[in-house]
Amino acid sequence: MDFIQSIPKQLSILILLAASGVFFYALFRFILQRWLVQLHTLIKDVDLNYELAYAPLGFLFPPLFLLLTLPLIDLSPTYRNPLDHILSIWTIVGVSWLLLRLFQILKTLILSRYEISAKDNLEARRVSTQLDVIQRVIGFLVILIAASTILMTFEKIRQIGVSILASAGIAGIIIGFAAQRSIATLIAGIQIAITQPIRIDDVVIVENEWGWIEEITLTYVVVRIWDQRRLIVPITYFIERPFQNWTRETAELLGTVFIYADYRAPIDELRQELQKIVAETPLWDRRVAKMQVTNATDKTMELRVLVSAEDAPKAWDLRCLVREKLISFLQRQHPESLPHVRVELEKDKDGVLSTE
Repeated sequence: MDFIQSIPKQLSILILLAASGVFFYALFRFILQRWLVQLHTLIKDVDLNYELAYAPLGFLFPPLFLLLTLPLIDLSPTYRNPLDHILSIWTIVGVSWLLLRLFQILKTLILSRYEISAKDNLEARRVSTQLDVIQRVIGFLVILIAASTILMTFEKIRQIGVSILASAGIAGIIIGFAAQRSIATLIAGIQIAITQPIRIDDVVIVENEWGWIEEITLTYVVVRIWDQRRLIVPITYFIERPFQNWTRETAELLGTVFIYADYRAPIDELRQELQKIVAETPLWDRRVAKMQVTNATDKTMELRVLVSAEDAPKAWDLRCLVREKLISFLQRQHPESLPHVRVELEKDKDGVLSTE
């Protein structure tokens, strides 16, 4: 009866302690904001995005304060043990949440040193890709460790786990074979982050599709196709199979245009016209612009034009422009240079024309 009468008093003390935790959180947040304002004046160009840490800190302060002050309260073990268990789980969840948010803030801080929208953004894309994959790996590990730690706080589950581990030899082998593909996929994701055969915003050709790397996860890669489709590719594809990466070292590219013309086509005039075409367009980066006769058949000769551009989209547009302009030039100035089919007519013994 005395214990029942003491419950409201003990409950009020717990509520007061939780409210004290909230008060100390508000005080800590106020001090932290003042310090961050001073820090922001020193590094004006960096957006720390520290607001992400407020929610997990507010979630974490009350259980931490209760855990520190509960030993000072005369609380019955009947209620103390469940309360300690609940507070432990609460703290584990809060610490895990805070770790994930802190790495997100750190990622923002690191990426603020790079300009992803710049033309020469190779280093920015490399760092962004590494941080994206590392963030997913850390997130997976933090959640896995947190879930395992929470389960281990339950005595019955821990005993069951020990019993299962003691007799799980064959089951472990079966699970190992079943998880082999998943483990290989996870390792491939880590390997992609380290070796970086692909990066965010790389221009690639995968499965005969041309597009950009849009997203890299631990299990798959999203390729944004030029016509706005999305190609979902297992991440192991980029470890096990060949593919084209047009921006591995630099975004600069050489574009090829083939023109098929008659043997009467004026090669020198076409070369002059090519120089005129590329000089008038901003698509050309002024590195390469030349024409060569690369083949000759019984009907036409093959003219190959090489032009350079800063990146893949500009190279594509430049190729189309050069092709259109050269064909238009031949149509206007030298229509006889367009491909012809020649037929030789001969008279037979009766004087009638025939083809050979």
